[in-house]
Amino acid sequence: MSTIDILLQKAKDFHGEICPGIVMGTRMTIAGMRELGLDPLTKTHDLIVYVEIDRCATDAIQAITGVSLGHRSLKHMNYGKFAATFINTATGKAVRVAATPRNPDQPTDMKEVAKMICNAPEEEIFTIQDVKVTILKEDMPGFPTHKDTCSRCGEGIMDSKEVIIDGKAVCKNCAQGSYYTIL
Repeated sequence: MSTIDILLQKAKDFHGEICPGIVMGTRMTIAGMRELGLDPLTKTHDLIVYVEIDRCATDAIQAITGVSLGHRSLKHMNYGKFAATFINTATGKAVRVAATPRNPDQPTDMKEVAKMICNAPEEEIFTIQDVKVTILKEDMPGFPTHKDTCSRCGEGIMDSKEVIIDGKAVCKNCAQGSYYTIL
């Protein structure tokens, strides 16, 4: 079994199916880890990945690399782009892998699209750039570096995510509005 087949199976097992996004995320992971000098078949704790979309590609990246929100090694930036930045925390090297715009002549059948992505030359489907990422100590994996309590709702706030208003710590929900409404 080839490396890509092994990694696609790993991503499929995690996600539930192979679709164009799973293939895209698998190829992105192979490219990103190669550029960092890391083997996608070997688990490493020296990796942080910023993903720019909440779609299938992110599941592939998580399944293959083992990064996760809970370990604070997967960071979600909601930009709506099929792109990810892979950072080797041991060396500081970072590389951003982004999908190139879709060619209107590409197939529309999902299986055909997945096959095309799987077989396309890397330079036709991605741009790969060396980048610099400054990661705050509050955003690094490990124990929380700072804890506070919201002066309005009383809930805990970790990792310096509070906003200071009139000299008091306020959670972002209270300061900026929330995605939910209490009934």
